[in-house]
Amino acid sequence: MSDEIKHECGLAYIRLLKPFSYYLKKYGTVMYGINKLYLLMEKQHNRGQDGAGIAAVKLDVEPGYPFLHRTRSNAPQPIADIFFKIGQEVHELEKYQPDVREYPGLMKGHLPFMGELLLGHLRYGTQGRNMVEFCHPFIKRNLSPGKNIALAGNFNLVNTEELFDLINMDPGEFQKQSDLAAMLEVIHHFLSREDDAHPNEANIINVLKKATPLFDGGYTIGGLLGNGYSFVTRDAHGIRPAYYFIDDEVVVAASERASIRTTFNVGENEVFELPPAHALIVDDKGGHIIEKVQEPKQRRACSFERIYFSRGSDEKIYRERIALGNHLSQRVLENINYDLKNTIFSYIPNTAEVAFYGLVKGMEDYLNQRKVQRILSWGENVDPDALQELMNRKIRQEKIAIKDVKLRTFITEDSNRNEMVQHVYDITYGTVKRDSDTLVVIDDSIVRGTTLKESIVRMLARLYPKKIIVVSSAPQIRYPDCYGIDMSKLGDFIAFRAAIALLKERNMLHCLDELYEQCKELQRNNQLHTENLVRYVYKPFTTEEISNKIAELITPADVNIPVQVIYQTIEDLHDSCPTNTGDWYFTGNYPTPGGNRVVNKAFINFMEGKNMRGY
Repeated sequence: MSDEIKHECGLAYIRLLKPFSYYLKKYGTVMYGINKLYLLMEKQHNRGQDGAGIAAVKLDVEPGYPFLHRTRSNAPQPIADIFFKIGQEVHELEKYQPDVREYPGLMKGHLPFMGELLLGHLRYGTQGRNMVEFCHPFIKRNLSPGKNIALAGNFNLVNTEELFDLINMDPGEFQKQSDLAAMLEVIHHFLSREDDAHPNEANIINVLKKATPLFDGGYTIGGLLGNGYSFVTRDAHGIRPAYYFIDDEVVVAASERASIRTTFNVGENEVFELPPAHALIVDDKGGHIIEKVQEPKQRRACSFERIYFSRGSDEKIYRERIALGNHLSQRVLENINYDLKNTIFSYIPNTAEVAFYGLVKGMEDYLNQRKVQRILSWGENVDPDALQELMNRKIRQEKIAIKDVKLRTFITEDSNRNEMVQHVYDITYGTVKRDSDTLVVIDDSIVRGTTLKESIVRMLARLYPKKIIVVSSAPQIRYPDCYGIDMSKLGDFIAFRAAIALLKERNMLHCLDELYEQCKELQRNNQLHTENLVRYVYKPFTTEEISNKIAELITPADVNIPVQVIYQTIEDLHDSCPTNTGDWYFTGNYPTPGGNRVVNKAFINFMEGKNMRGY
């Protein structure tokens, strides 16, 4: 992806169903659970690199001894940092008892994270706050075991202020800045009431039924309770992903199916999607149930999970990304005038690689059709040399762009920063016929367009192609996200800036002032959530007109080579990713009322020159 975007986050949950001695005997290690948690988190490290944290609950602990433990890290490699420290604790024990790993009871008693309940989290901060205090899990402690809770999740909420009001709580400065803090307080509020009525036997189903319908946003959250109960639950629209696996040894849940399959070496049909509005609940004895905790709503699973976020090692996601690229092939053929002989295909490293394969497959299918037609036209008069030349024709593929380094431009003064950004990518020289070849490069999405303009297009132009075509396997990103993706400011979007530029060209900027007044009127009447008014910014223009303006905006002033941008259509997106229909960042069709409030607030912020989130 050329423009990096962040998203919250990755979840890993493990409930061991056997005694530690069982895993020692079968797998040769008493640290089976910790090892698996490490793998489950590492296999999802793509989901969060700003921080990580884990929590553990130990069962059947004598009164007076700690049973809930939590550690977090915002080190450069937070997962490795956390588990290295756990390893150090084991080595310390081995100094005094070299064979301590052979004694499960001693390990459990002396190693804080030797718990039967394990919860891990990987964080991508969507608010620019990367202090360790913002890393999940968050915890609430209490003398009553059943009121102790560790909570972590993959989500964003848009109604945190209302949540604090609902439980009559005056939040502190830290709590005001954290969605998880609000979620934790609400769940703990109902948990405490339930525990007061049924000490240490709170009905977690009742707790979730009261708490989760109050959350406006997309979420998958996992919780561990001090009395040995635990849960993983998902929002009513299924916006954020959740998968689980259960056998007689473990109950496992995670944000990605492939991570579970790889960590536990199980088949696709053994890992299930947690249904929206449902919770996976495990009691203190290891009994488990999938229970509906709120009314399911129209499925709006995030399509960006399939386009970019989730690892492509999941076979369904792999096929869908192939389809995304393949759907673009006909439009690309039309725009190169079917001239495959003088066209080179490549991709922007590294997440667009699979869509690239789909695009090339479409080109190969067309080329093979042309070969068959040509051969049939010859009849019996086949020239062996001509046939040999025809059969040797291939789609020209090159690795043009190479992601060189992650530059640290904070030490560079503003005047030189663009020069530094240019070198984020390097190019392969000698691959393009000067002034003759058209260069087609595919990216998975185009958000801000900054890297395309300052680095990629400028670098590709140094190869002197006849034309550069940038293909996006995602549609135009026009609207902010508020459900876990760091795309919250309208002015950042290249599509929005293109629409503004078109309005200016056509002397229609007064439309923005009119929309601003309409938004302010909705705000005064507390009705921002009722309608997405930002759609009217794009209404005067066709998708192609906006794409053409985007091509102008991403072309540096000193580059004279023609640049074109081709986007995925909404229809082909849904055909490629039929189960993940959440498309609000492309269409403005938000699944919850909070989405409309956010997009309108983002427009107000843009018009008032405020560089801040809309929620």
